[in-house]
Order: sequence, then C-alpha cells, then structure tokens
Amino acid sequence: MNVEELVIREAIRDTIARYNHAGDRAKFDAMVRCFTPDGTLHIVDGEVHRGHDQLLKFFSGVSGSTQAPELLTLLRHCVTNTLIEVESATVATANSYFQVVTNQGLDHWGTYRDRFTHDPATNRWLIEHRSVKTDAYADTSLFR
Repeated sequence: MNVEELVIREAIRDTIARYNHAGDRAKFDAMVRCFTPDGTLHIVDGEVHRGHDQLLKFFSGVSGSTQAPELLTLLRHCVTNTLIEVESATVATANSYFQVVTNQGLDHWGTYRDRFTHDPATNRWLIEHRSVKTDAYADTSLFR
C-alpha cells in the first residue's frame, strides 16, 4: 500500500463519517452532498433513490416515518469494520457494518455496500452507489 492509496482510504472514511454525522443531526443537505449528483441509494428489499432531489426527499421523510417520532430524542449511527478496496485513482468500494442507537437503545443494524468516485471539482470521494441492508431490528425499534 502506498501513500496515495492511504489518502484515498482516509478520504472515503471521511465521507462515510460526514454522511452519518449529518444524518444523526437531520442535516439532510449535507447527507446529499456525500453523493455524486446522480448518486443512488438502494434500500435492499425496498426503494431506490437516484439523484440529489430524490435523495433529499427520502432523507427528509425518514424521521417523519418512524413509528413514534416524538420518542426519538437521540440518534447515532455507529459504523465499523470498513473494508475499502481501491480499484483505481478514481474508483473504490467500501463495505461497512452499522448499528443505529437511539435514546431507546440499540435500534437496528446492518451493512453498507458502497461504490465511490473521486470528484475532481471538490477533490472529495463521493458515493456513486450505496446499498443499505438492515439485518435486524430490536423489538423496541423506532424505525420499523
């Protein structure tokens, strides 16, 4: 592994962290900026959202679609074991595990499968495609 690959890996980790921190704070515009303009979010066994407009509409609606939004006073996405494969100077993949914790405790968990591309205009690595698979929900989940 060389320095260029290490820089790419760290930039990808930064995008993943920015996405989750923004989501936990309901900063949906910032979440959308983690995607390429035509980026795709695929919810396994669910919907596909493509492009910044569709992504913003989806993210904005998630908090309003929880089973009891008035009970949700804390939200934290914990992402671990991120495995990054750099394919080229402009393309990489990342696979991560996530757990979502609320003020009720552990809520749900699963995996992110991402494809990243380098955006030369911003010098950032952006999500071109994200697949989210929720493995299970706690009995007290606010997001079922």
